[in-house]
Formats: sequence, structure tokens, C-alpha cells
Amino acid sequence: MNIGFDLDRVLINYPPFVPAKLIDLLYKEKSNGLLKYRIPSKPEQYFRLLTHLSILRPPITENIAFIKLPKTNNSKYYLISSRFGFLKRRTQSLIQKYNLNSIFNGMFFNFENKQPHLFKNETIKKLKLDRYIDDDLSLLKYLSKKNPNTKFYWLNKTKTGEIDKNLFAVTEISDILR
Repeated sequence: MNIGFDLDRVLINYPPFVPAKLIDLLYKEKSNGLLKYRIPSKPEQYFRLLTHLSILRPPITENIAFIKLPKTNNSKYYLISSRFGFLKRRTQSLIQKYNLNSIFNGMFFNFENKQPHLFKNETIKKLKLDRYIDDDLSLLKYLSKKNPNTKFYWLNKTKTGEIDKNLFAVTEISDILR
């Protein structure tokens, strides 16, 4: 089984005291109901570089511990992050610090600055993923329609259950194997 994992808010947390809604507001664009993300301006990039220091991006230890458990049925794990290119050095530093490169069979990053939903869709198709977990519900709704044979999981703090035929809400990362 091929399983994909997002990075932010799945394996590494957002900075403390910064609401997720604020990050979404700065990251997503409204575009006639279509999914669209914006590349931050230069001043915003400097700010985001500061907020991506490892001291402000603690690991989600229980999720990393779950992924480190012995894999069953010859499963392969892939890290798929849509972080933009200006975060490349910060991302590589976090990967090393938390030793994530030892967990995954492959890691894929959006350092070419493609639209995140398009980058993830392309990567999911290329890897022929069976399952994928992310914290971005609007992105997952897009991906689930484009990949009907893949099961998608929205990791959140409060909701569980089926959202669509191949999209499910989970509160624990271990729920993706049920």
C-alpha cells in the first residue's frame, strides 16, 4: 500500500499562538470558487521564513511515532509537501532535525512553486497512492474528485466520518489504516 502524508499540521505543527485561520487567510486566494493559493510577496516571505524556524515548528511526536511503527503489507510512505521554493532551506533543516528522511520511501516538495493542489495531484497520480492524509479540507475535496481510487483523509481536531465516497475526516493519524 502506498500512503502519502502532508508535512505541516500532520507531522510538524504551526507556530504557537498563530491561528490556523490566519495562515489560511494569508495563503489561499478567493478565485470565483476555484481553489487557488498565492505565493507570498517578498516581505511576507521574510516573515514566513522567521515563522518556519525549527523552534517555532515543533514536531507532532505522536504522528511521527505512528509513522515510525513497522510497516505492514510492504507499505511505502511518502512525504508530499506543497511548501514553496523560498522555504527550501528551512524545510530541509526541519527534515534533518526531526530525522524524517529515515521514515519515508520518498519525499516530494513543491520547490518549483506550482499551485499546491496541482502539485499534489500530479504527485499522487505519479506515486499511485492508495491513501493520502492532509489538514487542508478544500485541497482534499479537489484531490478526491481527481483521484477516485485513492482514499483521502482530512486530519482535524473535531470531526470524524465520511465526507464523500473517498474522503474521510479523522482526528488521529492512525485512523487512516482502519
